Amino acid sequence: MFQEFKKFAIKGNVVDLAVGVAIGAAFGAITTSLVGDVIMPIIGAFTGGINFSGLAVDIGQSHVAYGKFIQAMFVFVVVAFALFMAVKGISVIKKEEEKNPVLPPEPTPEEKLLMEIRDLLKK
Repeated sequence: MFQEFKKFAIKGNVVDLAVGVAIGAAFGAITTSLVGDVIMPIIGAFTGGINFSGLAVDIGQSHVAYGKFIQAMFVFVVVAFALFMAVKGISVIKKEEEKNPVLPPEPTPEEKLLMEIRDLLKK
């Protein structure tokens, strides 16, 4: 049973998934910081520091904080746009790499001679 578990745990897909989750968590922290510490203050400067999270209404015994929902939706749109721009930038870089693939260096004359000798020895 331990051997089966070991095979399962170190399978390529499981390890790749674990790495993806760890990198995703780190990227999430970067995105949260980008939005909260860079983008939102800039937007706040343009909008006069509007913050919807304080908007609420009392209905009977219930307190409906609809402003927090509006604020969360606004932050979601900004985060989604930031992620979209990051993915788009990465796609541009990948396309550029595909256009200009790195070719292996041309063999030196000595290497060419060694390859010819190898081929003759095979015959």
